[in-house]
Amino acid sequence: MKEIYKDLLDRLRNGYRAAMHTEYSADGIVKTVCGEDDPEAWERLRRLTEDGAFIADGPVSHRENEAGLTVVEYYMPKPRMLILGGGHIALALTKMAKLTDFHVVVFDDRPMYANPGRFPDADEVICDDFSRVFDRLRVRETDYVVIVTRGHRHDTECLEGVLKGVAPAYTGMIGSRRRIAIVLRQLEESGYAKEAIDRVHTPIGLRIGAVTPAEISVSILSEIISVKRLEHGMTESRACDVEIVEWLAAHGDEADALITILSTHASVPRETGAKMAMTYEGRTVNTIGGGCAESDVMNQARTVIREGGYKIVTVDMRDTAEEDGMVCGGSMRVILERTDNALAR
Repeated sequence: MKEIYKDLLDRLRNGYRAAMHTEYSADGIVKTVCGEDDPEAWERLRRLTEDGAFIADGPVSHRENEAGLTVVEYYMPKPRMLILGGGHIALALTKMAKLTDFHVVVFDDRPMYANPGRFPDADEVICDDFSRVFDRLRVRETDYVVIVTRGHRHDTECLEGVLKGVAPAYTGMIGSRRRIAIVLRQLEESGYAKEAIDRVHTPIGLRIGAVTPAEISVSILSEIISVKRLEHGMTESRACDVEIVEWLAAHGDEADALITILSTHASVPRETGAKMAMTYEGRTVNTIGGGCAESDVMNQARTVIREGGYKIVTVDMRDTAEEDGMVCGGSMRVILERTDNALAR
């Protein structure tokens, strides 16, 4: 199964939405990856899940009949934060952005600033002239662009590059209000659309009285999260867990258990599509909510690891919520499968 999850991960890393189509039956488990980089296959999958026999719950659609279970899980690429400038703010922001699950790219034209030794937390560090930044980076609609170079000339150059291309999910530029007003007026006079200019967040960050580079980074990241969650609606239910995809791409051929929330009812700690993996010894990656309910699922997962195949179980959290001191009292159906049992198609 490792190779099929590598395929899924490659599509996500290239910025494409993707889906895992899985058929569970008495004959076994068969998985197929589909991505929007293949428009015909993507459209066929969309039409399939719009069949009235499918039940859609967030990023997961499923259909059950006498032949077995069909599940389609949708994945969003991890959002990229493109930090243009490698100074002190970029250093602090990179660390914080990684904690909040961004794929971080740092770009600067100075070798002493743009190097992996200075930015060990960054996924990519690029050293090149700012005039070539957008030749090196294919800006996507899902990107978050932070312009914090060492001077207004480079800031303006980067902003012009953003305005010429695909509009990212967020663009923010640092600078004083007076200087920014001059730059934006010049850009509008040069023919850039006012609507595009008005979408730029500048001065960058939420107004929290930030002074130090770390505090400024907090204000920038807070603004980005606000845009991501509130304006674009990227809640947990928009996509399945990419962290587990990364783990499966490395360990998917081992005899472990993969646990996925198939559907939920009422209040539960995690949404449909959330996943966890577990070894027979009980080592886990991620969680489906914790508590006694998760412990019971883990016990059943050991049986799946021993015997192979898959199993669907219902977790009733009403019986454990009061005992665990939890506010949740709903239920969820989860599917357990041994990770080395699936066949790729």
